[in-house]
Amino acid sequence: MCGISVIINKEDQKVKENEIKAINDLINHRGPDSEGYYYGDNFAFGHKRLSIIDLSDEGNQPMHYLNKYTIIFNGEIYNYVELKEDLVKEGYKFKSNSDTEVILASYDKWGQSCVTKFNGMWSFVLFDKTENILFCSRDRFGIKPFYYTNVDNKMIIGSEIKQLLKYHQKKYVNKQILMDYLVLGFEDHTNETFFENIFTLLPSHNLIYNLNRHSFKIKRYYDIKIRNNINKLNESESVKLYKNSLINSIKLRLRSDVKVGTCLSGGLDSSSISSIASQHYNSQNKFTAIHAKSTENKSDESMYAEIVSKKANLDLKIVEPTVTDFIENLDKVIYTQEEPFGSPSVYMQYFVMKKANMVDCKVMLDGQGGDETLLGYERYFPAYLSSLNIPDRIKGFFQSKKNSKLSFIDLFLYSFYFTNHRLRLLILKRKHNFVKKKYFKFLNIQTVIKNSNAHLNIFDLQKIELESAQLPHLLKYEDKNSMAHSVETRLPFIDYKLLENALSINSKMKIMDGWTKYVLRKSIESFLPVEVVWRKNKFGFEAPEIHWVNSISDEIKDEIRTSKILKDIINWPSFNFKKLDIRLKWKLFNIARWEKLFNVCIR
Repeated sequence: MCGISVIINKEDQKVKENEIKAINDLINHRGPDSEGYYYGDNFAFGHKRLSIIDLSDEGNQPMHYLNKYTIIFNGEIYNYVELKEDLVKEGYKFKSNSDTEVILASYDKWGQSCVTKFNGMWSFVLFDKTENILFCSRDRFGIKPFYYTNVDNKMIIGSEIKQLLKYHQKKYVNKQILMDYLVLGFEDHTNETFFENIFTLLPSHNLIYNLNRHSFKIKRYYDIKIRNNINKLNESESVKLYKNSLINSIKLRLRSDVKVGTCLSGGLDSSSISSIASQHYNSQNKFTAIHAKSTENKSDESMYAEIVSKKANLDLKIVEPTVTDFIENLDKVIYTQEEPFGSPSVYMQYFVMKKANMVDCKVMLDGQGGDETLLGYERYFPAYLSSLNIPDRIKGFFQSKKNSKLSFIDLFLYSFYFTNHRLRLLILKRKHNFVKKKYFKFLNIQTVIKNSNAHLNIFDLQKIELESAQLPHLLKYEDKNSMAHSVETRLPFIDYKLLENALSINSKMKIMDGWTKYVLRKSIESFLPVEVVWRKNKFGFEAPEIHWVNSISDEIKDEIRTSKILKDIINWPSFNFKKLDIRLKWKLFNIARWEKLFNVCIR
């Protein structure tokens, strides 16, 4: 896990040492263990290393191979051991025990298709001297970041936006992304960011840059595969398949030469990971788990975390962020995230990662992806029911109330709201009636239509949730919060093999008798207490956001009033601060504070 920096000079001149070092120094937190540089004829690489696998100098980057390739890499290839064994049989030799060298050998053996053999998370840039190209790749689900911009006859690539902003004298807000965030609640749903002319390489894509012609092309290398034979499995077969896949995924993500721990909210996903990882972690010490306790009783899950800790024999560390902690870190987290985010709950994760650094857990497992792959949100019920035949649909409708938080009225409302884009837009526009009408033209209506249509097909819905609507922004929060504290996070639920199995399993095994994530509950019921396995309520490091936001209410008002961006988009005669809900207050404040911290303009 590291940070990467690239400068390409389109005028075919050497990149100066102080120039690449300047943007590389901005990401010291991503790799405090070592740094390195490489200078090509018209480009330069910078790298910051967080040493996880092969802690020796042999694992440092930029790394060279066969006098033909040079790479800077951020991430982990978990199946590097098996790939290395295959490559050794083919005659390849290795100087290190790193997964980075395995990427280089794999590229030499299989070319650009090598990425399809990787099970892991990555963003890398590989210089192929023979072809004079930069081969860039981002992992299947975008766990690791990859930003790029073209400005002043240069292309800049980095792990964080702040590296690229250095080249933009004026930072302009992207109006469409801003409106999608404020009104629709969408983030990271396209290749654009909140900043004009700063882009992200989409997950499952490669970018190939020709250093002779100074042009690049982007190609998709992966699509989620659904296996019909898995869809036909009965309950016991589905549970066995999922359980084995989950265990294998966790075992792969325990490969490390440094201490590994886990996030533990007390919910089903993190509890499952914690209990399995504790059994397979090869250490004489207890497996460390970190929990963020809410100061509000209604969102406090610490009781469940303690139950899991006792059952799984974990070394549980509990942090309890106060309103003072929130206020003191207000700007720090907004600066860390680099773009506005939807909820103060992001702060809870930030404090967990801070604690991980303090107790020397350089690697943390986390439960992102469990809900999206196993139908964990109640809003999935309408799409699930529509996937059934009519008798099962009627039966499922009545069962859904039995073991979920939904009422029959909720089900009807969910069905109408999520499947009708016109109704959704009407409701959202009324809720945001303080926004000037001319700004509604920037809304990405096609995204709303696509999302609404997906709610009529359970696979389409899960695919869109994983690729654009839900998972991408959660992964972004995770990466930025963890790397701000020099911590690597690993996500077992989005191992691509486990994920494909999860999506292929019949939906009746994912929602049964109203129980969401049924196949996971059955898979881990022998590991965890019944009150954890079969709990209905879920939070996930939820912040006491009402208390926190209200504690800075006066500051929020001032920031909203003085923001130049909000001054331009708000119709002030119809703006009533008191009528805003907590999330809207936060969003408006977040925009205003982000604008100030990054000196963003609107045009």
